[in-house]
Amino acid sequence: MIRFLIRTAVYFASALIGIIAADVILSGFHVDGAITYLVVAIIVGLLQAILSPIFRRVAERKARAFMGGVGLVTTFVSLVLTSLFMGDFSMDGVTTWILSTLVVWLFTAIAAFILPLLLVRKAVAERRA
Repeated sequence: MIRFLIRTAVYFASALIGIIAADVILSGFHVDGAITYLVVAIIVGLLQAILSPIFRRVAERKARAFMGGVGLVTTFVSLVLTSLFMGDFSMDGVTTWILSTLVVWLFTAIAAFILPLLLVRKAVAERRA
């Protein structure tokens, strides 16, 4: 359970970074208001935490060739579901949907790699002090 909560917190923080990056980079990606960023990141982070293991298991059993695309599919589905729930979050056009999936996935992946390293480094430094 603790592992799930930590993974969810990392998904949330990395989703927030990905959503901010997509909003800055893509003109058709719209998030209205600071609170909306947080709510969208929470929803996307939770959806990714829930959907990622499911999609990974399905890909492992049914289509191993798609293992590398699990993150992209999870990001796309999370963005679609989030846009259905949030009126202050929208994406205009097919190109923006595709590019936003790539941008959010890329920044989320980078942040999900770096954040745990920073947290471990901080925890080690605190234990040494």
